[in-house]
Amino acid sequence: MLESFVANLAEWILGISNGEIMWVAFYAGLFVALMTSLGAMVAIFSKSLPEGGVDFALSFAAGVMIVASFTSLILPAIESTGSFAPAGIGIALGVLLIYAIDRFLPHEHLVKGYEGPKSMKDKLRKVWLLVIAVIIHNLPEGLAVGTSLVYNLEVGLVTTLAIGIQDFPEGTVVSLPLATIQKKRLQPIAMGVLSGFAEMAMVLLGAYFFSIFSWMLPYGLGLAGGAMLYVTVKEMIPEIYRGEKNETLITLGFFLGFYVMLFLDSMLG
Repeated sequence: MLESFVANLAEWILGISNGEIMWVAFYAGLFVALMTSLGAMVAIFSKSLPEGGVDFALSFAAGVMIVASFTSLILPAIESTGSFAPAGIGIALGVLLIYAIDRFLPHEHLVKGYEGPKSMKDKLRKVWLLVIAVIIHNLPEGLAVGTSLVYNLEVGLVTTLAIGIQDFPEGTVVSLPLATIQKKRLQPIAMGVLSGFAEMAMVLLGAYFFSIFSWMLPYGLGLAGGAMLYVTVKEMIPEIYRGEKNETLITLGFFLGFYVMLFLDSMLG
């Protein structure tokens, strides 16, 4: 039933857009941006959010990203060419890309603290450093949606849905700590919305680039997968397990996200 719904939705989108992938990417990007924005609005109720909610949200997102990296990106890249080489090269490029951004772009994590050029540490406000860190996390997700849509519309729609679902708690992760630090509401919500539309921009960029250079798509799928894996393994998982936290709750959140993405992907099986 769900598989039929996805297939019918894919046909409907193609029908109203006359096959123009950029319109599809626009709607997909708008969806993930709106989901992030809705999650950011949780900051309005920040005083009543249960303890550990941020860590649970991050672990859920990590579970989704781990599965999506393989089922929507890396494995399709291998299957599309029948060779590991393009996917392997793409994965390496994705890791190097986020590593370079992580090293040379100033940003700050709530637990790990400041990262990037030391000379820039005191030149940006803490709020912007936190937002930049989340935008770095969102870039691979937007690229994943854009490239998967170009590869296969049904795979792209499932990826969009899964990324959108995990973007809701990620929007909360952006806005809630800022609301706690600043004792404000409007600005943290605006920052969360900004991170969502940065992700939308990557959806459009990824779809546009790989629809033109279609021969590079297997490399692009691998690149998006490698970038998501790097962010998940190097940034998100250490962040949520660091310090004295409820490890059982965090692990449950991870596997909930893992199962949600695996279930959505099984609709195409």
